[in-house]
Amino acid sequence: MKWQDKIVSDNDILLGKPVIRGTRITVEFILDRLANGWSEKDILENYPNITIEDIQAVFSYLNDCVKDGLLVELRQKSA
Repeated sequence: MKWQDKIVSDNDILLGKPVIRGTRITVEFILDRLANGWSEKDILENYPNITIEDIQAVFSYLNDCVKDGLLVELRQKSA
């Protein structure tokens, strides 16, 4: 599965933020839930229109962003 089949961006939907196809649920929203302790099971139970493949596509999309250098570079602060 390619993430491009599941993750889309349209300027008319949430100002072009990447969303799960057919929803208004953003990649950012899914990552925020996971970062705040939600499990994949929690997401699937609370958002029944999301599939495990959608969540995997979010990770695949993020992986490509990291590989392509599309994320802000992290720098350690000087002590």
